[in-house]
Amino acid sequence: MKKAKALLLSALMAAAPMAHADEGMWTLYNLPQAVYDQMKSYGFSLPYNDIYGSKDAIKNSVVLFGGFCSGVVVSPDGLVFTNHHCGFEAIRSHSTVEHDYMLNGFYAKSYEEELPNENLFVSFMVKQEDVSQRLKALGIDKLSDEEATQLIDSVAAAMTEEARQADKGLHVEIDPYYEGNQYFATTYRMFTDVRLVFTVPKSMGKFGGETDNWMWPRQTCDFSVFRIYADPKTNGPAEYSKDNVPYKAPHWAQVSLDGYKDGDFAMTVGYPGSTERYLSSYGIKEMRDAGNATRVQVRGVKQEIMKRHMQADEAVRIKYDSKYAQSANYWKNSMGMNKCIDSIGIIGQKQAYEKLIRQYQEKTGYLQGKLDFDKMAKLYGERFDRMRAFYYWYETFNGTCELTSRALKYCNGMEAKGSEKDSLKMYNEFEDNSDAWDEALDKEVFSVLLQNYREHVDKQYLPSFYTTIDKKFKGNCKAYVDYLYKKSILMKKGAKIYFNKKGTEKDPGIQLGLSLQKYLADQKEALGTLSDSIALQEKYLCAARLRMEEDMPHYSDANMTMRLSYGRVGGFTMNGSPSGYYTTAESIVKKMKTSDNFSDYYAEPIMSELLSAKDFGKYQDKTTGKMQLCFLTNNDITGGNSGSPMFNGKGELIGLAFDGNWDSLSSDIYFEKNLARCIGVDIRYVIFMMDKWGHADRLLKEMNVE
Repeated sequence: MKKAKALLLSALMAAAPMAHADEGMWTLYNLPQAVYDQMKSYGFSLPYNDIYGSKDAIKNSVVLFGGFCSGVVVSPDGLVFTNHHCGFEAIRSHSTVEHDYMLNGFYAKSYEEELPNENLFVSFMVKQEDVSQRLKALGIDKLSDEEATQLIDSVAAAMTEEARQADKGLHVEIDPYYEGNQYFATTYRMFTDVRLVFTVPKSMGKFGGETDNWMWPRQTCDFSVFRIYADPKTNGPAEYSKDNVPYKAPHWAQVSLDGYKDGDFAMTVGYPGSTERYLSSYGIKEMRDAGNATRVQVRGVKQEIMKRHMQADEAVRIKYDSKYAQSANYWKNSMGMNKCIDSIGIIGQKQAYEKLIRQYQEKTGYLQGKLDFDKMAKLYGERFDRMRAFYYWYETFNGTCELTSRALKYCNGMEAKGSEKDSLKMYNEFEDNSDAWDEALDKEVFSVLLQNYREHVDKQYLPSFYTTIDKKFKGNCKAYVDYLYKKSILMKKGAKIYFNKKGTEKDPGIQLGLSLQKYLADQKEALGTLSDSIALQEKYLCAARLRMEEDMPHYSDANMTMRLSYGRVGGFTMNGSPSGYYTTAESIVKKMKTSDNFSDYYAEPIMSELLSAKDFGKYQDKTTGKMQLCFLTNNDITGGNSGSPMFNGKGELIGLAFDGNWDSLSSDIYFEKNLARCIGVDIRYVIFMMDKWGHADRLLKEMNVE
């Protein structure tokens, strides 16, 4: 290495956000040897091939759960552990006022009682490979983002067709890595018959509620149990059928009741959703001020209304439990991230790092004439106001209420019903989903958010229907919403919408949908060239970093593909105070006693009774003598890692990851190694609840943890 380069890298070590030993979301198939060696030095004892390559590789027990979470197979009969909040919607969908599984929990005492879930799936990663050169040979580097997406889809389709010649249950997806500088193809096997087997009551599965969300210490028993079902002849994927049988897993994770101690090796394997560690300082500023701040503002308004209606009516609570939890999760995350961006000074650190990259570029000429920091700053400046308005549009109109959801679905094209021979008799029809939403809540949320949108964006970003609100309803958003729900055919139960019928497009709800659709198309067109140019600059910035640090291993940003992160069990120090690295049964009982003042700490009396035991037997930690509930590691996680198995050095299951800590919520863009922690539910706590509360003897026997 040249002396100048060595000096430059020494400076980078001190100033730049680089991959430390405990940082990184590593792809498994090409795990760097240096990373594996570090894992071994921490206490990992399995051979390299048992991570990805062998028939008993750890990857073979880990699943993508529902496309938004992670999970792990824990028995030879396809039993899957994931988080309670990952199973939230499945649990809610089976709940009624008479049989409220969300409130009271659920245990299927036989295979026949296990509950099927429409649209729920799990996927196993079969293999992964680098297809960068194949795509580059097809000219992907010369295409726009839209054209590149089309090319990727066509190549993935060809690879899927080839894979299915050997196994009809396979499909291939291709994703960009390193800001589009590389592309990996992943082959998956997806099972769509996934059934609910066990869940604790919400009081335990979401213990602490929004009070404790993203916080430490935690006592949340955040787990639920599902089972994969398969074709009885092939043991392969099959659509739901009463004739399907439990999947015979070729590999599963062994539950360990041995526990852990401070400093022990710990590893998570799962499907982290999205990080932006390579993002420029300009991109982080846009994220903070246009994205996060907007999300916090709009969701804060929406959630206040939702909570008021949910508290007033039990049936409404059941309908909106899952929706409220999903909204509130990243509402609080966005607040915490912005706080950390400022308190850690991330933008300033990124700017200093970018200055070093400029120096490297000037010394080497690498990407000269392509990577242009001044151009990047100008592009982001031109995009800011429009992006802020776009975030307001998204948070206000996308999936916020039933009316806009139906209006956009109709205008974007639905599957037609009726006779194909006579177009005049073809129609669209919405299924009755009255069990999933409440009209009073829906109308109030929509009318308030309509007014909120007007107050926070410039007039040029108002969709055309605001003219109707002003002219016909004198600016009264509530009156406009009442009119829509009363008059629009979209909201008529069982109505057939004949799209070739004269006057259909004059329907006020459809007019709303067309206005939203046109607005979105106009904004995407206006943003298109700008966003393509920004993405190209970010790609060059990432490439420059990889070249400058070519002697070091680098992981790609998370993109909902399988990743491994590793580190150690242990706490952190904040303002001179140690966090501790585990919580105990005593701590949750203490919180339960304050539930009169803090409703998020309520739990059924039986829970306090069970967790007040004097002797927890095999579930009690042998070192501390305590019943340990949740614990900390410095594993690198993000959204999507929820439900990720946490393994010890032998590859045994010791917990399930479910959260990060408030003090490091900027970790999606910057991993603060002194503060960033993964919060996991101790697997002994999980098994204890299945045993002592659920009396799930058949499941414990199945997992060989009797």
